[in-house]
Parts: sequence; C-alpha cells; structure tokens
Amino acid sequence: QVQLVESGGGLVQPGGSLRLSCAASGSIFSIKAMGWYRQALGKERELVTTITSGGSTNYADSVKGRFTISRDNAKNTVTLQMNSLKPEDTAVYYCNADIVTMSYYRMNFWGKGTLVTVSS
Repeated sequence: QVQLVESGGGLVQPGGSLRLSCAASGSIFSIKAMGWYRQALGKERELVTTITSGGSTNYADSVKGRFTISRDNAKNTVTLQMNSLKPEDTAVYYCNADIVTMSYYRMNFWGKGTLVTVSS
C-alpha cells in the first residue's frame, strides 16, 4: 500500500506565506511526477503545480511567481511554498503522485487534503 500524507495547512492573512509538505510512504519502487491540486468550496479540483522526478515544473497561471514546488527524491517528499497568498487561494490542497509500486504497477495516488484559508 501507498500513502500520501499532507501537512502544513492553516489560516493565514492575505499577503502571508504557508508551506505545505507531502510525504509518500509504503510499497514504493519509484515516483514519477508529484504535484499539488486544490479544490475551493463549490468548485472543481484544479491543478496548482507539478514536478517531475528530474525537477521540471509546471504551474497554473494563477500561482506563477508566488508558489514554488520542490521535491526530495531520497525522502519521497514534495513541498509547496506559497507566498503572497490571496483570499482566492483558499481551498483544500491535495498532494498527488504518480508512483510505480514494488509490484511494478504504475498508479496515481492522492492525499486526503489539507485546508488553506486566506483571510483577514
């Protein structure tokens, strides 16, 4: 089994910063892309950012220049540094990973999500 566990959400004022982390554990052979998605109340889940095992990144236009994704391949972790947060960034943030298991199955996994609230 594979688990993704997020941490770091919370309440922050507009203009503030938060750092989200996600750790993958379990029967992992290798991890391909990792990323973050978010879902605001009443809206569909949307891509925030992804990073490949080689470090190539992709960002939604709405977060470019404010959010930074990074990963530690040795620790199977991915981090999202969020700066200059806006109220419209309020959402549940989900970690996602494309993982090859020890049984050599390639599967997509989701964390349970962590709530980020940007409000004064």
